[in-house]
Amino acid sequence: MITFVVTGIAGGAVFLHLAMQGPRDLPQYATVLREPVTLPPFSLRDHNGAPFDNESFRGRWSLMFFGFTNCPDICPATLTQLAMARNRVLHANGGSFPEIILVSVDPQRDSPEVMAAYVAKFGEGITGVTGALEEIRKLTATLGVYFHQAAGADGHRSVEHSAAVMLINKSGAMSALFGAPHGIDDFVNDVPLITETT
Repeated sequence: MITFVVTGIAGGAVFLHLAMQGPRDLPQYATVLREPVTLPPFSLRDHNGAPFDNESFRGRWSLMFFGFTNCPDICPATLTQLAMARNRVLHANGGSFPEIILVSVDPQRDSPEVMAAYVAKFGEGITGVTGALEEIRKLTATLGVYFHQAAGADGHRSVEHSAAVMLINKSGAMSALFGAPHGIDDFVNDVPLITETT
């Protein structure tokens, strides 16, 4: 009897451990959408001044998030994590990693030139995108991204924004979402699983 009880407890512990860990062949951190969200028609510019629109996503995977170059913490931290994840994946198996795209929610200050200087600090494979505020709002409204601009008493502009990272598929639709807070391992583990099996 004691043997059965001990075995049952041990088995239950193993089952609980496996349940908490989850299957290793499934995304652990990303929310994968049953139906991808198609991006609305939009027209922006990348950090080289070239047009950036729906066709810019065609035929490749992209990791996109919204921020601004004067962001004190969230944006540089997220770009650093994404860049480090990219390097780890590329060096681990020589595979591919999605283009990293930062869309500015402060286009009044973030010109293509400013975006170019900013994204260059974080390495290769990163595109800065900016343009008319109404065009940016088309994307944020569809994707459920919050941002709010406010001018303080000293005239300093502050911008609040969501920190989610969206995985855009080769057809230009959002297939998955990484909610904050982020970790490098989140992207290292889940991005290849989603992009190589979808």
